[in-house]
Amino acid sequence: MGQELSAREILEKLVSFPTVSSESNLDLMEFVAEYLRSWGIESRLVHDDSGTKANLHALVGPRVAGGVILSGHTDVVPVEGQDWSSDPFRLVSRDGRLFGRGTCDMKGFDALALWAMQLAARRGVRRPLMLALSYDEEVGCLGAPRMIDEMGKTCPPAEAVIVGEPSMMKVVTGHKGAVGFSTHVRGYEVHSSLVHTGVSAVMTAARLVEWLRQRLVENMNAPVDPADAPFEPPFTTLHVGTIHGGTAGNITARDCEFQTDIRCPPAQDPQEWLARYMDEVARVESEIRAIRPEASITVTPRMANPPLSPERDGAAERLARRLTGDNGVHVVSYGTEAGQFQERGHSVVVCGPGDIAQAHQPDEFISLEQFAAGAAFMERLVDHLAGEGG
Repeated sequence: MGQELSAREILEKLVSFPTVSSESNLDLMEFVAEYLRSWGIESRLVHDDSGTKANLHALVGPRVAGGVILSGHTDVVPVEGQDWSSDPFRLVSRDGRLFGRGTCDMKGFDALALWAMQLAARRGVRRPLMLALSYDEEVGCLGAPRMIDEMGKTCPPAEAVIVGEPSMMKVVTGHKGAVGFSTHVRGYEVHSSLVHTGVSAVMTAARLVEWLRQRLVENMNAPVDPADAPFEPPFTTLHVGTIHGGTAGNITARDCEFQTDIRCPPAQDPQEWLARYMDEVARVESEIRAIRPEASITVTPRMANPPLSPERDGAAERLARRLTGDNGVHVVSYGTEAGQFQERGHSVVVCGPGDIAQAHQPDEFISLEQFAAGAAFMERLVDHLAGEGG
């Protein structure tokens, strides 16, 4: 018998690790691996190229087909600049809520999943319960693919994957796909009185930002495709989040860089939108090079996250609806690692405790009611895998 912690005690421990995406998550993963080991559950770490971060996957039960994967990420967003009422990396309970960075997104689910592994080990299951914890989800779902690929080689085929992003325990069957990239414009500096002899990187970047804005307006005003109607908003969005450039008001800027994301419903391909943007980049670049051959535009990918497409008679959806009793239609516009599992052949849904509106916020919390609902879900899941829940 291993060290037995409650789900809340596990959450308290997970929150105490400041696993901001810019930092290592190895201390947290070592805690998880040791806790699983105390229950006789071996886990495997899949490190990133630097060796400072890792994914973890584990299996409890027989190595047979038909199990369930519980998928969560371990990284959290920064707390700098946010007004917190308590230490973000200490679990605090008040007013029926558990406060702390990651309680909602998504260490609450991670704690429940780890608790479920403990429960399955104690009770025994006929089909395996698998845990998949990733790094760097918050900066573009960067860590999960190599973990999913390794699990495909070392683990038996699963019946379903439950990605536990906060959905208020509703069964989410679709989300948008996305690409993110940075654009760096290299201009040519001259005094602004001779602007015609130079290339302003800022003004050139503004042309590309305006092109993105015009496409967004077109999408907003176009008739809604019925397949996209469940999404909010029901169209592809193009967004520039940051822009930096220039050195003085009377000098044509040599450099300007901005960051963009494009988010598409599953019926559209983000890569096709990126290709359209690249065509515009090539057109603008040819014009600025005609003025100064030193000028250039470089587009650097930051992330590419596939959509989660609703499955026809999907096994994960059937299971999640049976365990939650939720029969509504739910899709979301944010991205998750679910699409990465799906494109590798898994049946997947998103279903987890907490409200996404709390994600990334100061005084982030998960309600005790939602945490209890997540625990009840895990108990029913273990019953299912033990052959006791239908």
